[in-house]
Amino acid sequence: MMRSHYCGQVTESLLDQEVEVCGWVHRRRDHGGVIFVDLRDHTGLLQVVFDPDNPEMFAQAERIRNEFVLKIKGRVRRRPEGTVNDNLPTGQVEVFALELEVLNAAATPPFQIDDEDINEDNRLRYRYIDLRRPQMQERLRLRAKVSHFLRNFLEHNEFLDLETPMLTRATPEGARDYLVPSRVHPGEFFALPQSPQLFKQLLMMSGMDRYYQIVRCFRDEDLRADRQPEFTQLDIEMSFIDEEDIMGLMEQMMVGLFKETMGVDLPASFERMPYAEAMERFGSDKPDLRIDLELISITDLMKDVEFKVFSGPANDPKGRIAALRVPQGASISRKEIDDYTKFVSRYGAKGLAYIKCNEVAAGREGLQSPILKFLPDEVVSAIIERTGAQDGDIVFFGADKAKVVNDALGALRVKLGEDLGLIQAGWRFLWVVDFPMFEYDDKEGRYHALHHPFTAPLVDSPAALKDDAENALSRAYDLVLNGTELGGGSIRIHTPEMQQAALDALGIDEQEAEEKFGFLLSALKYGCPPHGGIAFGLDRMVMLLSGASSIRDVMAFPKTQSASCLLTEAPSAVSEAQLRELSIRLRKPVTE
Repeated sequence: MMRSHYCGQVTESLLDQEVEVCGWVHRRRDHGGVIFVDLRDHTGLLQVVFDPDNPEMFAQAERIRNEFVLKIKGRVRRRPEGTVNDNLPTGQVEVFALELEVLNAAATPPFQIDDEDINEDNRLRYRYIDLRRPQMQERLRLRAKVSHFLRNFLEHNEFLDLETPMLTRATPEGARDYLVPSRVHPGEFFALPQSPQLFKQLLMMSGMDRYYQIVRCFRDEDLRADRQPEFTQLDIEMSFIDEEDIMGLMEQMMVGLFKETMGVDLPASFERMPYAEAMERFGSDKPDLRIDLELISITDLMKDVEFKVFSGPANDPKGRIAALRVPQGASISRKEIDDYTKFVSRYGAKGLAYIKCNEVAAGREGLQSPILKFLPDEVVSAIIERTGAQDGDIVFFGADKAKVVNDALGALRVKLGEDLGLIQAGWRFLWVVDFPMFEYDDKEGRYHALHHPFTAPLVDSPAALKDDAENALSRAYDLVLNGTELGGGSIRIHTPEMQQAALDALGIDEQEAEEKFGFLLSALKYGCPPHGGIAFGLDRMVMLLSGASSIRDVMAFPKTQSASCLLTEAPSAVSEAQLRELSIRLRKPVTE
C-alpha cells in the first residue's frame, strides 16, 4: 500500500507517530517561510507543514499547486495553540512533512473544488474534477450505501437478483425508445428497454417467485430535473401476492433504509389515499403532504352565476372550479399575484382570480377582489364559509377543465408552499391507490392505459371491464415521498381473457398486440400465477435522501438537459463505413 492512513484518519490518536498519506492538494498557503498544504482524499482534509530546514523538499513544496497529487511521509503533531480547527475531525493535528513525492502535477483546474457557484456545463464537462468535491463524494457514497442496503434487504427476503436483456424489441411503455440497428439483420432494430416490465412478468410465469434487479433503463423523452435518458431503477416482482403484501414489504424496506442511511425512524405503515381524493384535495396524484394547503371544490356554487368565466366550467361535465385558501396570504402584493398568474399560465390556466379577506365579518365591504362585482352576496358568503377563510387570508380560484384546474392550482399550491415557507420539515410518505384503469385521449379519440396495458383492473371479470371501461379502476399503487413519486407498480393481469378485455378497451387489435408483445400473450396461456410488483427510481430516491435538487447530482456521469454528454461529446457522428455496415443510409441534404 502506498499509504498507511487516509487523510481523515489522522487524528490525535496518532500523535508522534509517522504516517504516509496520499491525496490531492486542496489548498496551498505560504506563511512567510513555512508552507501549509491541505491534503484531500475522500475521507476529508489534513494539514501538512513543510519546513525550510529541508531545503530540497521545501523547494519542491514551493512548486506544488492546487490539485497536484502527492504522497507524503511525516510525523503527526499537535497544532499550535490558536490554529486548531474544530470543524474538521483532523483539526487538532497536523503532519510535519519528512518526505514529499509529487505523483502527478496538475494544470490549473477550470474551477475551484470549494467553489459553491459553478456553471453546470463546466461541472459536466470536467466531471472527473467535479466529483472530487466533498458534497459529490458524499452523494455517490450515499448512493452506494442505499444500493447495498436494498440488495441485502431483498436477498434476506428471498428475492433473486436476475438480469434481463438490454437489447430487446420496442414495447408500449409510453415514451420513445432508443433504437439500436442490427448489423446481422439489415434494416431491423433492437430497442433499449424503457423498463424490464414484460421480462419480469415472464420470470414470474417461469416460477422464479421473487425477483429484483437494479437495472439501467432508457427513455428518449423530454428532460427535466428528475429525468435522464438513462436512469437506474430498482425493479421488483412477486408471485402469489396481492397489494397488501407488496405495500407492506415495501414499507418495511423504506423503514429500514431510512434508519440505516439517515438515522431516521419512520412510522411502521404509511398513509394511503385514493387517486380521486388526491386529485380533489391537492390537484396532484403525488401530493406533498408537508404543505397544509388544500383545493376546495366550489363548482356547485357557480352553476347559476352570470359570470361566464365561472358558470361555463361549472356547467361543463368535464369542468371544475376550485378554491385555494392561503392563511394570512392577504399581504401578497399585486405584483406577486401577477407573477403567480403567469406561473399558472404554464399549466393552461387563462387567469388567476382571487379574493383578499381583510375583514370577513364586514361582508362584501371587508373583501377585496376584481371578481366580487360579478358574484351575488349569497355566493360570496358561501365561498367564505366553505373555504373557512378568515381575516388576513387570500383565496385563489381556478375555473376551467378539471385537468387544467388541477394542474394549475396543484402547482400553485407547491409554489406558495415554497415561497411562503409553508413546507413542514420531515418525511411524508403516501400510497396513492385506486387509479383509473384508462384515460381518454381527445386528440386520438381512444383510451390509453394510465399505467400500462398489463395492469389488473379492480373488477373480477372481463365482462365487467368491458361493460364499464370508462369508470374502471386499477389495482395500481404509487409510493409518494414529499411530493415526488418514488415508485409505482400494480398487480398484473394473469389470465388471457382479462388481458384481451383490457386490449379491447384500449382499441388494440389482434395484429397490433401480436406485433408489440405477442410473446407475453402466448406465455399467459401456459399457466401464469397471480403476480405483481413495483419499480423505484433509485436516482430520485438518492436525490431526496441527499437533499440534491436534481438527479444529475447523484449520478456519476449524467447527461445534460438536452440529452448530451459534455464530457465525452456524445452523441456524435459516425463514419460512413460504420453506417454501411448497419445498412443505414443518411438522406443527403436537399440543395436548390
